[in-house]
Amino acid sequence: MSFETVEYAERPSRVAGAVLWTRAGGGAAGGPVYPVLPDGCMDLLWTGGRLLVAGPDTRAYRPEANVPARYVGIRFYPGTAPAFLGVPANELRDRRVDLADLWPSADARRLTERMDAARDPAAVLESVALARAGETEPPDPLLAHVVKALDAGRSIASTAEEAGINARLLHRRSLTAFGYGPKTLARVLRLQRALALARGGLAYGETAVVAGFADQAHLARDVKELTGMPLGELLGPRTDWAAGESRTGQPD
Repeated sequence: MSFETVEYAERPSRVAGAVLWTRAGGGAAGGPVYPVLPDGCMDLLWTGGRLLVAGPDTRAYRPEANVPARYVGIRFYPGTAPAFLGVPANELRDRRVDLADLWPSADARRLTERMDAARDPAAVLESVALARAGETEPPDPLLAHVVKALDAGRSIASTAEEAGINARLLHRRSLTAFGYGPKTLARVLRLQRALALARGGLAYGETAVVAGFADQAHLARDVKELTGMPLGELLGPRTDWAAGESRTGQPD
């Protein structure tokens, strides 16, 4: 596929904090494949005849070369997907899993058939997510606090103290909600802050300071470790694909 044929769009969902997204184009043999970067989120996504769950990533996910040309997905705000799916996030870390492996196969099959037949698969996906959200307990408010505190650059110790729990309990609850401990979550959120600042035109050195890195070298190391790409290559020309496909939403 050529980069120019890939179209990505997203909009806020009626599910609190979630984002609906579509990706069309691409999929041609031999074309470039763009990685999806860690962002602390989990997605439920559909592509003709298949429903998949994308677990929380600790590194860039690189799709197979001959990927389907169309995807529709809902990206859940960090910490909120496990209640919707009924599965702890750490069981899905760095994985792509068929929904039929998590839900009763008949339920997954019926939903897949609805998606395949729908004129607007995104609307079907959103309606299912809304219905499911109404049947489950709302996410623990503590989780949103943890995300906001760590995204603001707070330390793990101060985040736990503000939440009224100790660091060990914070770690345990983070594994279930986010798929990894608060240290990894903070690192992923810091990466996303840095990429947003750099894409906005801020110099790399300033980006490192504002985003909370020790220096530009620290920023470069983290980017390489989490994305598998050097900073300059990741943020070079024609990388607007990453801005769309690696964003956390904001809770209502």
